[in-house]
Amino acid sequence: MKIGVIGSGDVAKTLAGGFMKHGHEVTIGTREPAKLKDWAGKNPKGKLGSFGDAAKFGELVVLAVKGSASAEALRVAGASNLSGKPVIDVTNPIADAPPVNGVLKFFTSLDESLMERLQREFPGAKLVKAFNSVGSACMVNPDFKGGRPTMFICGNDDGAKKTLTGILEQFGWETADMGKAEAARAIEPLCILWCIPGFLRNDWTHAFKMLRKG
Repeated sequence: MKIGVIGSGDVAKTLAGGFMKHGHEVTIGTREPAKLKDWAGKNPKGKLGSFGDAAKFGELVVLAVKGSASAEALRVAGASNLSGKPVIDVTNPIADAPPVNGVLKFFTSLDESLMERLQREFPGAKLVKAFNSVGSACMVNPDFKGGRPTMFICGNDDGAKKTLTGILEQFGWETADMGKAEAARAIEPLCILWCIPGFLRNDWTHAFKMLRKG
């Protein structure tokens, strides 16, 4: 597939590298090309461009920016470039405040997720929440003693979720579909839970696993 990645941080670079590892074509959209100079040198097949370039290029688009910047990033990318496409929403609504006893603060409530806000503003995009509850070091083909970890996803479009499930299979994950966009109210706070061991014990190499009886 052709993948457009919006963002230039560790998550964006890791996912872009993962897509290329599995044979996909990638364009990363950034406002600061200097941030990606080293990445581009190590990944000559990857292309760089603007947010709009990445969104227009991708058959599938990945939104991997700071939560507070996510809506503006999609506006700059262009609603018309996103319309009809699966958009993997990797963002979390983390507030600009330090954690308290390892617990992050969100700028959303339990009655509204960031993904729901984005979906309302960009109704033509087929948003799917994923990759928000694990660190970048474990996003692509993680190796855990307990087997494949579980990626919790949600979104309103079944076709977009099917496309994402195929990617997660390539990336070494099992998928747990939690339903429509409202489920992001539960999935986004998994980021808070995931970060607590990191802030308290510097443990950042873990993931969640859903176990089923029988």
